[in-house]
Amino acid sequence: MDVRFDHTIIAARDKQESAQFFADIFGLPEPLEAGHFVAVYLTDGRVLDFAVPPIDFPGQHLAFLVNDETFDHIMERIRARGITYWAGPMMQGPGEINTNHGGRGVYFDDPAGHHLEALTARYEGYPALT
Repeated sequence: MDVRFDHTIIAARDKQESAQFFADIFGLPEPLEAGHFVAVYLTDGRVLDFAVPPIDFPGQHLAFLVNDETFDHIMERIRARGITYWAGPMMQGPGEINTNHGGRGVYFDDPAGHHLEALTARYEGYPALT
């Protein structure tokens, strides 16, 4: 069986602002208008489609595995913008990063209230990516 993630819709209050924030922080190409969406393309070609839903929405947690160099750049951008960040998912360790699972990780919020995570090592017990 071959099942792979292709794209998802991420709710935003301002789809352009949220898509641009994401592309800027993660160092990705400029977002593209795509019908009802503003699309951000990840390194592997998968797509995040930002859209404004007709209803209010709760923040979601989105975690992204990055290499050490990308993590360093993400942290530079977070600090340069004065974005609050934490070492833990429940806002533990404000202004700190974690060193869980033999890597580094950080949590921060986007303009729409989603809880983003950048990490350099997968959680222990998760199978290796292929």
